[in-house]
Amino acid sequence: MNQSSRRTFLKTSVTILGAAGIAQTAMAAATESWPPPARSLVRKGDVVLFQGDSITDAGRSREKAGTPNEQPGLGSGYAWLAAAELLVDHPADGLKVYNRGISGNKVFQLADRWQADCLDLKPSVLSILIGVNDIWHKLGGKYNGTVEIYERDYRALHERTRKTLPKVKLVICEPFVLRCGAVSDKWFPEFDAYRAAARRIARDWRATFIAFQTMFDEAVKYAPPDHWAKDGVHPSSAGASLMAHCWLRACSGVS
Repeated sequence: MNQSSRRTFLKTSVTILGAAGIAQTAMAAATESWPPPARSLVRKGDVVLFQGDSITDAGRSREKAGTPNEQPGLGSGYAWLAAAELLVDHPADGLKVYNRGISGNKVFQLADRWQADCLDLKPSVLSILIGVNDIWHKLGGKYNGTVEIYERDYRALHERTRKTLPKVKLVICEPFVLRCGAVSDKWFPEFDAYRAAARRIARDWRATFIAFQTMFDEAVKYAPPDHWAKDGVHPSSAGASLMAHCWLRACSGVS
């Protein structure tokens, strides 16, 4: 895919919905920073690492994972779309973008592989989206976690990261679901407590916080939930595109 087609693909769904007002309202609602960055979070020479579960994984190639900036290793979701735009807009900045999301992961599983899949890469920008499996697997009887365990393990992960990478720029992405597919009323109100925990962590660590749930709550005013995520969890191309735009708005000044 060439630079022009990548840019066109990334912007398609937001451009179409822009006439309805979603481009501004959803992205503005979803981006918060403590404190607000004086300039772009992503700067020349940065190593950018996306971490998380299947939403971040998005079918990435494990064989190509060690090569930065290439689509197979970055998957086909929001991480790739955000990376593609960064590389198009900053071709001479020497950015290196990696994806280490793994489908099915919960917070403790991030911790189990954190040395090789984060610390050894020495990211200068670290973006994490984690939490949906911590409740989904519990509801399915495959895990016995709690919100308290989620927050405790998440905080421990950040403390470990700060000790090794004291200058890392953290981006905490809010876990989200849409009310369709696998997502039913039994997810609530517990799921909202996971979202609140992620927000507290971001505020306490003065990280950039991207409120993806708020973004999608705005988005469903203009298109039904299954337009954005068929199963309520994994974003469609339109959902991934909107996520990428919000991430870029918060982290690189791209709007």
